[in-house]
Amino acid sequence: MADWAGILGSGRDLIEATGVPEAARFLVDWPMPAAVRGVTPASLEVLRWLRASATRAPAGPVGRFACAIADAAGELCWRQSYRTGDVPRTFLERYGWCELFGRCGPIPCTALAGGVLLLGPDTHYPSHQHAAEELYVPLSGDADWQRGHGDFEARRPGDGIFHARGEPHAMRTATAPLLALYLWRGEGLDERATLAIDRVTR
Repeated sequence: MADWAGILGSGRDLIEATGVPEAARFLVDWPMPAAVRGVTPASLEVLRWLRASATRAPAGPVGRFACAIADAAGELCWRQSYRTGDVPRTFLERYGWCELFGRCGPIPCTALAGGVLLLGPDTHYPSHQHAAEELYVPLSGDADWQRGHGDFEARRPGDGIFHARGEPHAMRTATAPLLALYLWRGEGLDERATLAIDRVTR
């Protein structure tokens, strides 16, 4: 069984270490694993890159958290926010996320949602948005990130990346998969992200 207390503790340490000014808002309502919700596990094709991504994470807190997620993967419900017709099948083969705490994850929390995103190599996650404000911490992989209509910028494991509510953002990977911790706060915790354009064709 997953060590939820250890996972939540190391996740909090990662958020504090980013130094991002907005991080404090996400830590106010950080959950405690007083109760564990029954979750029906579900797998996705993208998980074939999870273990390799975790082992490539830098040593220390980032690596420990990434490996704990890989160890707990079989107890988690891995999901997708889009379907064939919205995005190409090749994207769905290389994309997935799971919630650790929030409205549907194993740790109940009503004020905050948090989990992990996994993107396979050579994958462009197109511009998308959601009502909740968001904080990301990459765990493994050297991905490029875009906010709004700005340029893509390389971000390293351990960096903090903040997105305001409703702000479009995108990510793209090269030869290495991306594993990242995400946090949602505010409105729309039970909503899924929507594409900033009607349909992605490539």
